[in-house]
This record gives sequence, structure tokens and C-alpha cells, in this order.
Amino acid sequence: MSALILVVEDEPQIAAVLEAYLRQEGYRVEKAADGRAALSLYRSAKPDLLLLDLMLPGLSGMDVLRAVRADGQTPVILVTARAEETDQVLGLEFGADDYVVKPFRPREVMARVKAVLRRTSARSEGEQPQVYRVGDLEIDTGAVLVRLLGQTLPMTPAEFRLLACMAGALGRAFTRAELLAAALPDSEALERVVDAHLASARRKLEAGGGTGLLQTVRGVGYRLAESG
Repeated sequence: MSALILVVEDEPQIAAVLEAYLRQEGYRVEKAADGRAALSLYRSAKPDLLLLDLMLPGLSGMDVLRAVRADGQTPVILVTARAEETDQVLGLEFGADDYVVKPFRPREVMARVKAVLRRTSARSEGEQPQVYRVGDLEIDTGAVLVRLLGQTLPMTPAEFRLLACMAGALGRAFTRAELLAAALPDSEALERVVDAHLASARRKLEAGGGTGLLQTVRGVGYRLAESG
């Protein structure tokens, strides 16, 4: 069965264009015009991906994103008229997987949808699942889970991919460009997006007792190493 995309957009013309292009690409589509309707459809329809506008009546797109992330790891692409980098980074810190800025070309959005669905699958075709262990931290690429001291941490798909990338070369310092290319391919996001995702991942690790696992390497980027 084809992937189900939930389009959350309060401008009927934009929503209709997105729906038409998505259906042409073979996807199933549900639509919501406000935040509360979006959350209701998200919980009942269980979509494979959300195309989420930030500027919505009632609950904002950011509120919807927070609720979706509190519930699980469904991929989210922000579709917003806000071109400021701070808004984009804030959305990514809250767990969005990518973003497009209005006005956009529908084909660009379709490419982002395909890319995010492809890279958020549990494993790529032919890729063997692995379990990386860094002290008390366990990163399971087959189950797509991060565990610390036996407790599962609620990492977003992007956070998971970044941690798994670094765990594959434990102790190595990765540049932001390397992490962006390895863990977030096909995205046109800025390198600062890596900072946003890893800042969120670090907060979760530290809250679970993993202080020092994710390290900033000044002038280079980041590395994953056993704490202490």
C-alpha cells in the first residue's frame, strides 16, 4: 500500500495543489485546515508523513509538531511562509525532518517527501542492521531505537541518524558538512540544522544520565565517545 501523507494547510488552493501532486505520485492523502483537526486526523489515520504549515488557526503548526513528537517519530516536513533561519531551526529543534519555504515549486516538495520517506525507513535496501554500544548507550539500527541505561530515549528520525552515523566511527570528529551529507541526504537545509538536531539529542542524552557522550569538537564539529 502506498504511503499516506497528511497535508496540514489552511490555504485551500495550496492544499489542493499539494494533494493533486501527491496523488499523481501515487500517495494517499488526507487534509486538515487547522491544528486541532490535524491532530485528530494524525491519531485516527496514522499517516506515514506530515506536510505541516506553521501558520495555522487554533493550534499552531509548532504545537502540532510538539504533540506529534511527544507521540512518536512520524516524519514531518514543515511548509511555511517564514523564511527566517531562526524559525526553520526552531522547527528542526522540535523534531521536524526537513522544511520548504513558500512560495515553493510543487515538484520540490515532492522530492523532499520522497527523500524523507526514503531516509526515515527502518533500514535501506541491502543495509544490515547493527547495534552500536557506547558505554551505557545502545543504538539499534534495526529497531531504530536509542537506549541509555536500559531506557528507550525518544529520538527523532534525524537525531537517530546523526547518532548512528557517529557511532559507526566512535571517537572520530565529524564536521557539520559530513554529518549533513551522511545523515540528512537530499536536504537543502543549512549546516546549522545539524547543531539544532544534536542540541536536542544532547539534552535527551543528558536527561537520561548520558552526560559527556555527545561532544562538541571546537572548530570541527561533533563526536560520540564514552563519557569520562
